[in-house]
Amino acid sequence: MEFLRPADWEEALAAKAEHPSAVPIAGGTDVMVELNFDHRRPDVLVDLNRIAELEEWEVGEDVVRLGASVSYTRVIEELSAELPGLALAARTVGSPQIRNRGSVGGNLGAASPAGDSHPPLLAAGAEVEAESVRGTRLIPVEEFYTGVKRNALAPDELIRAVRIRKADGPQQFSKVGTRNAMVIAVCAFAVALHPGTRTVRTGIGSAAPTPVRAREAERFLDAALEEGGHWDNGKIIPPSVARRFGELVAGAANPIDDVRGSARYRRHALTVMARRTLGWTWEELRGRGDERSERCA
Repeated sequence: MEFLRPADWEEALAAKAEHPSAVPIAGGTDVMVELNFDHRRPDVLVDLNRIAELEEWEVGEDVVRLGASVSYTRVIEELSAELPGLALAARTVGSPQIRNRGSVGGNLGAASPAGDSHPPLLAAGAEVEAESVRGTRLIPVEEFYTGVKRNALAPDELIRAVRIRKADGPQQFSKVGTRNAMVIAVCAFAVALHPGTRTVRTGIGSAAPTPVRAREAERFLDAALEEGGHWDNGKIIPPSVARRFGELVAGAANPIDDVRGSARYRRHALTVMARRTLGWTWEELRGRGDERSERCA
């Protein structure tokens, strides 16, 4: 196995162009597991740890540009206000040691259906910044996942950053696992309210061959909230609407039976998680409205 350590981003792109089958490694929380269990034996590894810019992030007016190697710990400690859903998901990732090494960029590269960052990225609205010696392109995150542990990167491309919309409303993440910590999700769900556009976005993990949005559930809820005037009056969402939203979320999944859980259980869990997270986010939004009213009084 050949081991390459590029000193900068340009060297990394050149190495990937010369060795399209090379596997990039930074935190190593996924790659090293596969190597240790002999599930993967690449001819070339490209170590990205010397490239400082991959560990940087910047907050723009509407978007956070998150370097591919920014750790989960830094997302939790430094970006919880801008990316609350992602920060909540990051708190559920492995142990503190794993959170210190693992990154959203690495999670995207692995493209596991059970990756914890995928549902909040789908719900928030993210784009993957992919680059090669040929140039840069932005891939909407819902188009990035192409199959089980497969993604839309070309053989000569690397993930440079992830561009994620700053939260303009409450976000939530919920995960079911066989224990409280250091566990792969049986299933996971994220929801984000976007009051500016009066829309709701969702993300489902570990319940289909790829992470997916529950688009029919989103359309149903968008229409129900608009018809009921909820964005304006802040009224509690009727239980029947929340229940139907949960059923449609479960219907968007395509789960399997495996050692972590049955397809039937995953659908049931998604129904419950969708209903609960919707309630949490809506109550938070209503609370913000009450605070604004008090300040104006």
